Amino acid sequence: MTIVARFWPRRSLLKGIPTDPRLFTVVPDTQLLGHCHWQPDRQSHRTVILIHGLEGSSESHYMQGTASKAWRAGCNVVRLNQRNCGGTEPLTPTLYHSGLSGDLAAVVTELQTKDGLRSIWVVGYSMGGNLALKMAGEARATLPALEGVIAVCPNIDPGACVAALEQPSNWLYQRHFLKKLKARLRRKARLFPGRFDASPLSRISTLREFDNTYTAPDGGYASAEDYYDRSAARHVLLDIRVPTIILVAQDDPFIPYRMFEDEAIKTNRWIRLWAPKHGGHCGFIQRPRQNEDCYWAENRLVEALAVGKETL
Repeated sequence: MTIVARFWPRRSLLKGIPTDPRLFTVVPDTQLLGHCHWQPDRQSHRTVILIHGLEGSSESHYMQGTASKAWRAGCNVVRLNQRNCGGTEPLTPTLYHSGLSGDLAAVVTELQTKDGLRSIWVVGYSMGGNLALKMAGEARATLPALEGVIAVCPNIDPGACVAALEQPSNWLYQRHFLKKLKARLRRKARLFPGRFDASPLSRISTLREFDNTYTAPDGGYASAEDYYDRSAARHVLLDIRVPTIILVAQDDPFIPYRMFEDEAIKTNRWIRLWAPKHGGHCGFIQRPRQNEDCYWAENRLVEALAVGKETL
């Protein structure tokens, strides 16, 4: 399902939906690009911020698919790029990583204060799911407009996920991510001369080596292991105080299901775990039904968003 979902033809998902590009300043030298789809009276509608996974972007098929369905269901939607993603490398001197939950909190804060929005849900996929959960746990009740969070296949323990990607059965996925990360680093090195040394790239053969050489030092971490531990949302799950859905497939190839047996998930009354046996990584393909396409997770998420905080 992981592979089929990525390559299933999806055309004109956002046709006819108004789109307003917007830059969000999250720290003084860094902006994030969001593609906003507003309802005519945005303040009277729920707002959904979508955040993609590793080496995805606002243009990823699941971002467009969820955006289309949520907007047609009456929500405002912001398809948000993480730092450097979606062709935005010039907008920040830094790299992006799993610990940048503050970026997401800054976007929620801006929509809350400048736009007057009072009902915001954050939906994150994979790495974006970790960011969404980490932000919610860190914020506790300090973001009054944050009404809920949905995390799809979140890497709440990045170290365990990287270890899974290092297994021989997952060589295709690791190669895919590593190839794209290397290409991005080379672009960054050209844009910011002297900041990144691209010469070690040819010797790097794993995500762990890439993170140890680039991601961790750029993000202020001592090592890849330090980065994986400190950026993990699992540490703050017990602090979440908004309705939260975690959707994960038990057969996800590189998000080990054992991570979701965490005691915080079992005991925090704000968290609901949806864990179907099958779905792969952010795939969740179903047979098309009347009025529903084959993307089961997208359809269920939009149902939950339509109900809002009464979901839990």
